[in-house]
Amino acid sequence: MHITTKKIAFAAVVGAAYAALTMLLAPISFGLVQFRVAEALCILPAFLPPASWGLWAGCALVNVMSGYGLPDIVFGSLATLGASLCVSALAKGHGPLLGWGRCAAVCLMPVLWNGPIVGGVIAWSTGAFWAAYPLSAAQIAVEEALVMFIPGLPLLRLLPRSRAFTAALAKAQ
Repeated sequence: MHITTKKIAFAAVVGAAYAALTMLLAPISFGLVQFRVAEALCILPAFLPPASWGLWAGCALVNVMSGYGLPDIVFGSLATLGASLCVSALAKGHGPLLGWGRCAAVCLMPVLWNGPIVGGVIAWSTGAFWAAYPLSAAQIAVEEALVMFIPGLPLLRLLPRSRAFTAALAKAQ
């Protein structure tokens, strides 16, 4: 992958958007219930792979304020990075307009990564990891699925049809 200044700038804007949206919705973005609407931005690496690194940076930045400390900063951010890199790999070579099955797979990646990893971070913070882990992981996975499939999936299908988005995407490449 050829890295350009435009791609770095696009990734930075994505990271800033993730951080700003998470902070704007802080009451529902942090805590035992983590309904991070900003996670819907995890679809963006399907269109421009460097967005993965912006999402990672934005997530790390807001996880500093999460209250779960270093485990969330490190592992929560790596979960977002892993999911985003998988999203990028799933969409590679398939053009901007993905089929429904591939769209569902793209939306499922953050669920599969964040559920067990962020659920583990939250369970670890309780002091009763093995007792709390199944419920924490399931809860985070459900919350992530709601974000990815309600706003994320329609965005994934509609953004490639938007002239403004395709023009911005063309400038970023």
